Amino acid sequence: MALLLVFIITLLSITKSDSSTPAAHVFSVTDYGAVGDGNTYDTQQIQAAIDACHAAGGGTVSFPKKIFLVGTIFLKSGVQLKFNDSTILGGTKMEDYPTDPHRWFVVLAENATDVGIIGDLGTIDGQGEKYIEKLDEKSSVMKSWNTTGVCHGDRCRPRLVGFFDCKNVTVNGMILRIPAISNLHIVRCENTFLGDSILESHFYIPHNHGILIEDSNNTFINNTLVDNGGNAITLKTLKGPIFNLRVTESELITKLSAIKFGSGSRFDFNGIIFDNINVYDSHRGITMQLREGGMASDITFSNMNINLDYKGGGKAEWTRAEPIYIVSKSRISNLRFINITSHSEKGVVLSGGSRHEGVLRNVKLVNVNLTFYNTNLTDNAELDNESCGCNQNKQPSAGIRLEYIDGLLIENMLMRWVRSGSNSESAWKNFNTFDFRPSTVNNVSIHSFSSSLD
Repeated sequence: MALLLVFIITLLSITKSDSSTPAAHVFSVTDYGAVGDGNTYDTQQIQAAIDACHAAGGGTVSFPKKIFLVGTIFLKSGVQLKFNDSTILGGTKMEDYPTDPHRWFVVLAENATDVGIIGDLGTIDGQGEKYIEKLDEKSSVMKSWNTTGVCHGDRCRPRLVGFFDCKNVTVNGMILRIPAISNLHIVRCENTFLGDSILESHFYIPHNHGILIEDSNNTFINNTLVDNGGNAITLKTLKGPIFNLRVTESELITKLSAIKFGSGSRFDFNGIIFDNINVYDSHRGITMQLREGGMASDITFSNMNINLDYKGGGKAEWTRAEPIYIVSKSRISNLRFINITSHSEKGVVLSGGSRHEGVLRNVKLVNVNLTFYNTNLTDNAELDNESCGCNQNKQPSAGIRLEYIDGLLIENMLMRWVRSGSNSESAWKNFNTFDFRPSTVNNVSIHSFSSSLD
C-alpha cells in the first residue's frame, strides 16, 4: 500500500502536456450523451465522441470526474483519451465485447496512429473480482466464457487495454487496475511510451499479467509500478523481432517472473535495457526462456534490486527462487548484469542449450551482490530446470550454475550465505559456490570475488 501511495503522489504532479502531438479539438463524452453514473452503459456515447474526434482530424476526448460503464471502446487514429480523475469500468458480460475473443479488451486500438490515454489519476478498471467463482489466496477459480465455444481453456475473459499494429502510442498518468486476465498488451507497435502509471491486480487472480510487449519496437517505459499475480513484464517475438526497448525507474511486484523473455521467441530480441528497477515479493526476478529459434543480443540489466520474498501460494518450486534464470536453446550474446543486488533462496542460472546451438556468449556480471537465505532445505537441495527443454535435470543448487557458455566475465561479486536456525551451517551443505563442467564453459575470467557465511 505504501508503494501505491508513492505512485499516486507522483501521478498528481503530472503536467498537462503529456501528448506527443497537441490536441486540435476537444470532445467531451458528456456532450454525446454519456451519463457517467457507473450503472448505465455509456459505450455508444463514448464511441460517438471518439468517432467525431477522429473525423475532425484528431484531438482529445475528455472524461469528466465521473464513473463510466462500458463494453469495448475502439480508439482511433489521432485520438487521445483524457481522464480528469475519472474512471472507466469494463463490463462483465460477454455481450459487452466483440464476437472475436482476440478483441476482448475494454479499450482497444487497431492499426491506429498517434493515439493515447492520459490522465490525472485516470482509472480503467476491469472489475476482475466479479469473475471470481471461488476465492483462493493461492489461485482463485475464475469464470470462463469457454462454455460458449468461442474460445478454449481457462483464459476466456476480457483484457483491459490493447494496442495492435499501432504507431506513436502514449499511455501516461493512468491507473490500469483489476483486469479479468491482464492489464496492457502492446502488440506489433512502433514508438510506444508508457509512464507515470500504475498497473495493479490481485495475486490470487490467475494469469493476471501486467505488460505484454510482443513484436514491438522503440518502446520506452518509465516510472511505472506493476503489482499483479502473473508476470510483470513479458516479452514475446511471435511474428517479428523486438528491438530498442528501455524500461527505467520502475517497480515490479508479481507472483511469477518480474521480467520474462519468452517462451514465445521465434524472432530476435535486440538492444534491450532494464535500468533502475526494484523487484519485490516475486517468485523469480529475471527469466529468459528462448526455445523457438529467436536469438538475443545486447541485453542489459543494470542498477536492480531483486528481493524474492514472496510467501504466498502458487507453484512451490518457484517460491523465493532464482534472481536470474537464463535457459536457452537459441544463442544469446552480449548479456550484461551491472550493479545487481538480490535476496533469494536459490542461485543464479546461466545455461545455454548445447555446444552447437544456444551457447551464451560474452556474458558479464559486474558489481553483483547475491544474498541467499534458506527456509526449505528439501526445496533447495535440487534445482529443476527441465521446463526449459534444455539439457538440465535435477542437480545440486549453487550460487551460480553455468552451462554452455563461451566468454564469461565476473567482476566484483559478493555471495552471502545467511545463517538460519540451529542448523545454519548444515543448511548449505548441498550447495556449491559455482557449479559447472569445464567442458561446457570456456573463456571465464573472475576478478574480485568473495563468499561468506553470515
